[in-house]
Amino acid sequence: MMSSTVLVADDEQNIVDLVALYFKTEGFRVQSAADGVEALEKVRRDRPDAVILDIMLPRLDGWEVCRQIRKDSTVPIIMLTARSEDVDKIVGLEIGADDYVTKPFNPRELIARVKAVLRRSQVTPEAGATVGAGNVHIDPARREVYVAGKVVPMRNKEFDLLHFLAQEQGRVLTRDLILQRVWGYDYLGESRTIDVHIAWLREKLSTSGADVQIQSVRGLGYKLVPLQPGA
Repeated sequence: MMSSTVLVADDEQNIVDLVALYFKTEGFRVQSAADGVEALEKVRRDRPDAVILDIMLPRLDGWEVCRQIRKDSTVPIIMLTARSEDVDKIVGLEIGADDYVTKPFNPRELIARVKAVLRRSQVTPEAGATVGAGNVHIDPARREVYVAGKVVPMRNKEFDLLHFLAQEQGRVLTRDLILQRVWGYDYLGESRTIDVHIAWLREKLSTSGADVQIQSVRGLGYKLVPLQPGA
């Protein structure tokens, strides 16, 4: 089986060398980029299988590189941040990153995260039948969500999360179950990710006129239920 190619975009050469050493030992091919412009060029030209992207890149920061990549590619992206603040992680998720790692990091953990996002990206879920919940209809084959007949744009994980909630509508889904079914059993990130995506989904359902809502069940998880009158 052909080995996967990972692009490491970081302006600290010692980090690039360390990451490359560990990844090559695991059978990966490794490319590198020292700034955001070079990273973007290599993603578009060479089509790597995964991208490790430092936020604080010269010329073009990691957030903007991620935004540009997401305009035409679903390549898995893991962001590197020197800070542990939730805001960095939330921004990364919002613009399309799949995961994030805080510096300093264990190279073996980084390898595990890359392997995990690669496994999830290579799984092609069965399309299945259209799922309905109130005036919300979800078409897995087209990966489109309709509210009252109109398409509501969704990020990949927003779609997967809403699809799962709709399939199990009315049932309380624990955070652990959601992580397992939507992000994958081998997801290594934080459960805070669920809260962020739930907030985005709530906003989209509300503004699009959906007659269902995502309800929090204290200490347990979430469920999709009909919108309460006056809500």
